[in-house]
Amino acid sequence: MNLNSSWPQGWGVEGRNCVGEQSYNLFTPLEGASYNEPAPGEESSGGRRAVNIIREPKVYLVGRQLVDEAAIGGFLAEYGMAWETDTAVGAEMLAEAAGRLCYLSYGKGRKDNRQYLANIIESKHGSVLEHAVWNFIIAGVSRSFTHELVRHRAGFGYSQLSQRYVDESTANFIEPDVIAEDEHLHARWLRAIKAAHEAYVELVEGLAAKYKNVPDRTQRRKLARQAARSVLPNATETMIFVTANARALRHFIEMRASEWADVEIRKVALGILRIMQKEAPSMFGDYRVVELPDGTQVARTEHGKV
Repeated sequence: MNLNSSWPQGWGVEGRNCVGEQSYNLFTPLEGASYNEPAPGEESSGGRRAVNIIREPKVYLVGRQLVDEAAIGGFLAEYGMAWETDTAVGAEMLAEAAGRLCYLSYGKGRKDNRQYLANIIESKHGSVLEHAVWNFIIAGVSRSFTHELVRHRAGFGYSQLSQRYVDESTANFIEPDVIAEDEHLHARWLRAIKAAHEAYVELVEGLAAKYKNVPDRTQRRKLARQAARSVLPNATETMIFVTANARALRHFIEMRASEWADVEIRKVALGILRIMQKEAPSMFGDYRVVELPDGTQVARTEHGKV
């Protein structure tokens, strides 16, 4: 792709379109993720809904970068430079453009985007990768998961479901695999979840009556829910909108797609890696997924801490 001239709007290649209109859809879920329906015989007493159990997370890639082709072309022309790149991925293009600006190497040296970014990664010139940004929605995960996720601050932005505003009387719950596979442990876990769920519903009803004289309806509900949520377990499902750059994502994958990481966050980290290896192979192609003796998987790379 020649970058010293004005490009047509909506550039892309078949199967990868910047606005998600072709076969590579903008809304890309983590493959294999699914919600489990309530198990037979798990209806709560008193007519309350069954406890809906989720055992696999969902990750959606919902946003990616567009490049202002004319602006880059104008910059290059004004300074008497020309540049061609073979990638149609906006984030990969921007990272390459940023790296080449450091040394004014437009049109020089490595011509292949994958080779260029591989050298950046091998050289640990990680700041270049901070210009590449994506947006995700992560659902079907527990509050335990998000407590760990939001510790990743540099290069990340978050917006999470609010338990003060959202009614959790119809909440779903995340069951760890190690508990789900054991009949007795599952039964004990389910009793605890049901008890907490029923306590929440009763507290919301009682607190709503307590705050009946609060004139604002939204404030009345918020006051009830913010107090009642104190009994909800870490297993309660949440949803979170995440924005992250490539460098931050690499660090997250290396920390959380590890055998030392919690199982739930490892699933999400591996899911994000699989999405990113399709989305931006020049930045995430150095990772490989390895199966451990216990059947679980982790990610490995020779280029850590970029």
